Amino acid sequence: MILAGGKGVRLRPYTTALPKPLMPIGDSHSILQIVLDQLASRGFTSVTLAINHLGPLIRAFVGDGRRWGLAIDYVEEDRPLSTVGPLFGLKDRLPDHFLVMNGDLLTDLDYADLLRAHTRSGAGLTVATTERVHQIDFGVLDVDAGRIVGFREKPALRYPVSMGAYGMSRTTLTPYPPGLALGIDRLVLDLLAAGEHPATYPFDGFWLDIGRPEDYDEANRTFAQLQPILLPAGPRAVALTVGDPVGALVVGETVGALPVGEAVGTVAGGPVGATATGELV
Repeated sequence: MILAGGKGVRLRPYTTALPKPLMPIGDSHSILQIVLDQLASRGFTSVTLAINHLGPLIRAFVGDGRRWGLAIDYVEEDRPLSTVGPLFGLKDRLPDHFLVMNGDLLTDLDYADLLRAHTRSGAGLTVATTERVHQIDFGVLDVDAGRIVGFREKPALRYPVSMGAYGMSRTTLTPYPPGLALGIDRLVLDLLAAGEHPATYPFDGFWLDIGRPEDYDEANRTFAQLQPILLPAGPRAVALTVGDPVGALVVGETVGALPVGEAVGTVAGGPVGATATGELV
């Protein structure tokens, strides 16, 4: 499942005209295009995109997914349902274990291996994590009963952070009714309250959060170096017309690729919890 319905508020004004997953990266790619290339190269065969903000643009760009060799369908939100809410109406369609991800990820994470690890873990949710370092610009004091017991000069604090990609089990969704808006943060807290601890999938490869304009600009500036990492097998050619109000696809000159939202799916062949037909949800 690819989550592509957000408004991309932190990237305004860019996202007033384009949904965040369709923001161009480099001269001829969009974020979503890169994500779909990666999923196809890892053996995924079908994807569901959850769309809302500027959803018709995403539909026009992605279509039915055949140019990626994927079967793609859509869940259109009539109101924002956050990161987990779009799944609640799909419980009857989902396989036992599936992949959920944000539609704006720039990473070389092996999504199929994440799903395999989740299936083996026995947890209801697996969160892909990476380490981030926060540099403190001041001397930090350790204080006990009004006395200084320790001192660290400008320490670097290390945290595991969520990458926005998850392995999930259908049973995790059982308590929630369709139409409920729920974020991944609330889901994790609900699981912890129930005594169910999500698993982690530590990752030390490339990951870039492009939620801020400066990070988006950095991704564009360095994309020539990033492309072999993100698309080692090479991109699939997708082209757009100039001036089309919904960005219809044509065969011909590439004038600007757009990224796609979020997808759900299983991997063909069954080893990572795919359905018998290899359906990806």
